[in-house]
Amino acid sequence: MDYGKHQAPAHYEAGEGCLTTLIRIPVRIVVLAIVLPVRMIWDALVAGARAADRILLRPLGRALSWLLATLVVIPAVRLYEAVLTPLGHALLWLAAAVFVRPWVALWRHVLVPAVRYGLVVPVVWLYEAVLTPIGHGLRRVYRELLAPAGRGIAAGVGWVLTALFVRPVAGLWRYVLVPFALAAAWLAEHLIVRPPAWVYRELLTPLGHGITWLLELLARGIAAVGSGLWAVVVWLVLTLLVAPLGRLYRRVLAPVGREIAAAFGVAWRIAGYISRAVGRAIAWLAWHLIGAPVTWVYRTVCTPVGHFVRDAVWAPAKRAAVEAGRAARAALRTARETVARARRDAWRVLVGGARAPEPREQGSPLARRLGAKQQAMTVPSAAPEPEISSLGEKNAERG
Repeated sequence: MDYGKHQAPAHYEAGEGCLTTLIRIPVRIVVLAIVLPVRMIWDALVAGARAADRILLRPLGRALSWLLATLVVIPAVRLYEAVLTPLGHALLWLAAAVFVRPWVALWRHVLVPAVRYGLVVPVVWLYEAVLTPIGHGLRRVYRELLAPAGRGIAAGVGWVLTALFVRPVAGLWRYVLVPFALAAAWLAEHLIVRPPAWVYRELLTPLGHGITWLLELLARGIAAVGSGLWAVVVWLVLTLLVAPLGRLYRRVLAPVGREIAAAFGVAWRIAGYISRAVGRAIAWLAWHLIGAPVTWVYRTVCTPVGHFVRDAVWAPAKRAAVEAGRAARAALRTARETVARARRDAWRVLVGGARAPEPREQGSPLARRLGAKQQAMTVPSAAPEPEISSLGEKNAERG
């Protein structure tokens, strides 16, 4: 089968005439003249907003966040951790000790035993020892005495009431009221119900059918006349009002609206190109008038001056400060050692102390020494005298 024959025909668009083209170009020029300042102002505002966000808002936000964290968050956290948390724990312990634990102890050691042994145990004993036997006895009395006597009394009273009230009333209903009601119903049916029903069925129903038929014919005529008038009115409205308005919309308003919308779109894009070109030109001028000279000054003047200051001033000052710090630390360390030695000497002079051990030769445990061999040959607990000693130290000690 050829499916192409059953496809819907493509939508046909008529070609645009020269008049539309001649009107379109001036309209777009006018719209461009209107839209171009708006687009340039918009692009300037966007560029200013981005620059303000990059230069001012982000550093300001970081500074405010740091300031908030330094002045509010960190002190609040430290206050909470160092003051409020221990205070809360202390208050919680105090509240538990003052309000909770006494009531728990009162409930556990006073009220529960009092209620248990003062109320529950006596009530349970009374129920098991007194009320249960009494209840069992009353149940036996009811089952063996009161229930048979009650059944006999109820049977006698029922027979008396039936003989005195039920049977006379039943006889009156069956032999007097029922025949009288049947006779009254037969009379009412033949004297009251049937004559109006015959009048309704034989007279009023045909008369109503005739009146309904006449009204239906009249309504059909009126409807036919009204439908004709409505059709005439609709035709006049469609011909004189709707069709001209539709042609005006299709032929004038819709093309004008589409052209204006297209003109605004094209003008907005062209204004964007022009605005970006103007922005690039301003940026080029700003770079060559401000940026390039400032960069040249920074690279040619500021950088060498900074290097000179760093190498000729800052580095020697830093080295001098480091050396001064080292010298000061060495002097303080020497002073501390001198004070400690003087304190030990003063304490030894006042109190007395053990003799200072002789200085020994410092070296590796693998070094060959005569004392090691002699020590191995003597008693392990005896320490030999050093063969080699510092002469200067001994002389200084003797002197």
